[in-house]
Amino acid sequence: MQESMKAYYQEVKNFKLEAPETFSFPLDVFDKWGDATALIWTNGESTVKFSFKDLTVLSSKLAGGFKKLGINKGDKVLVLLPNIPQWWVIILALMRINAVSIPGTTLLTTKDIEYRLKAAQIKAVISDSENASKIEAAVNNYEKDIILINVDNQAGWKKYDDLFNSEPFIGERTLSRDPAFIFFTSGTTGLPKMVLHTQVSYPLAHKITGKFWLDLKHGDIHWNLSDTGWAKAAWSSFFGPWNMGATVFTYFRKGKFSPALIVETLKKYEINTLCAPPTAYRMIVKEYPLNELKFKTVRHFVAAGEPLNPEIINIWKEATGEWIYNGYGQTETVNTLAMFRFIPMKAGATGLPTPGFHIDVIDDDGNPLPPNTEGNIAIKINPQRPVGLFQEYIGDKLEMASAFKGEWYYTRDRGYKDEEGYFWFVGREDDVIISAGYRIGPFEVESALIKHPAVKEAAVVASPDEVRGEVVKAFIVLTQDYTPSEELIKDIQDFVKKETAPYKYPRKIEFVDELPKTISGKIKRKELKLKEFGKLK
Repeated sequence: MQESMKAYYQEVKNFKLEAPETFSFPLDVFDKWGDATALIWTNGESTVKFSFKDLTVLSSKLAGGFKKLGINKGDKVLVLLPNIPQWWVIILALMRINAVSIPGTTLLTTKDIEYRLKAAQIKAVISDSENASKIEAAVNNYEKDIILINVDNQAGWKKYDDLFNSEPFIGERTLSRDPAFIFFTSGTTGLPKMVLHTQVSYPLAHKITGKFWLDLKHGDIHWNLSDTGWAKAAWSSFFGPWNMGATVFTYFRKGKFSPALIVETLKKYEINTLCAPPTAYRMIVKEYPLNELKFKTVRHFVAAGEPLNPEIINIWKEATGEWIYNGYGQTETVNTLAMFRFIPMKAGATGLPTPGFHIDVIDDDGNPLPPNTEGNIAIKINPQRPVGLFQEYIGDKLEMASAFKGEWYYTRDRGYKDEEGYFWFVGREDDVIISAGYRIGPFEVESALIKHPAVKEAAVVASPDEVRGEVVKAFIVLTQDYTPSEELIKDIQDFVKKETAPYKYPRKIEFVDELPKTISGKIKRKELKLKEFGKLK
């Protein structure tokens, strides 16, 4: 093992990533790739290709239009779009003027949008006609004026196409520590946190993601199944590939991807690398003939969002001849732990630290733990803070104090290292549910549940699921006027879908007489979760 790890140790020793004083991802990285293909977009019927030069021209014109509208450096802009070409042009244009992009999933509800408007002090929203009504409803409850831009050129909104008539603005460099992105990420004790990334902590540092975990090279075609509203899109549909001069492939469709569509797409297009959630791989293995999983051009598969179990990895290897490589990181980081092609495979392991990061398993006092001892997965921030680590949780001193202690950033995830230094993921310190790669905070779901007239009390935890890894389960105490029934379960589920983003609804509901609580009245969610996973009788 030690002999075969030489390549890894050499990469760690040789790799250096330092933040320059000033930086611009469009000027310093993106524009330099020129005539190479940057983006391939398809909806299954038609296909469009854009070179880096094409997108440079388009995004520069749009940047000029943004400036003419009064969107400038530091302004926060919420972008709510599916994976259509305009999304990539818009994000690039916002980076040219050094505005702060806030990507959001189109699954957000009016209440979700309203919260983001107020929490981030958003100046502009860019979306399409399909999402216009809920955005307008949210804006009506917001005291400040909002610039509304619609890519479908909807009446009453600023028209996207009109913005290309202004003087182009190629961009300008700004301080590396200046803000570039805000991502909202769920927690268990309140509303979503605001994760702030700088001009380099994602744009530059995702070179680590693209080079080592995604194994991308100039000219490769990379497909990432993530929705544009999630940080994973920034990882694998934007900065990871484009730092390496690779081509981003994207397939636009409404609804969920079927296993058959994923397989057929990999066979039809000359895709070289695939990034997919474990759910997708599980579904393919369970629902698609294994003897047909042969791909002429795909040489590298990665899984992220949650650990992929070793059984699926081994089956995939037998069927395709290629491993699936687990990767780990957070909205707060770039890829920090991964299985790489140049290290020996351990199916199911999270992997080794990516070059540029010193990571360990530590106790609550910051002391490294011996092999095979569960503890906190943490990133060393002293004497040098990694470039690929977020700047702060905006306006949340308590969360910052919980995350940054002494020489470490605590990921709040639990794991252990084996004798060879491989990390193995155990679970989250808190109660955040990761279902098919989506992070879901119990507080948000419980807040929606309690609004239903039948619900007296509710506790939400993760429940194991063979395909999604975890699903949302709600333990509910009913009010006296209601009795348990399948009809009531369906009614509560439909209610939650309307109150929150639909993917957050409880797929499992159990009615109970009372919830386990501490003396102070706090619900013991951990106890409920342990029962779900069969670890507590």
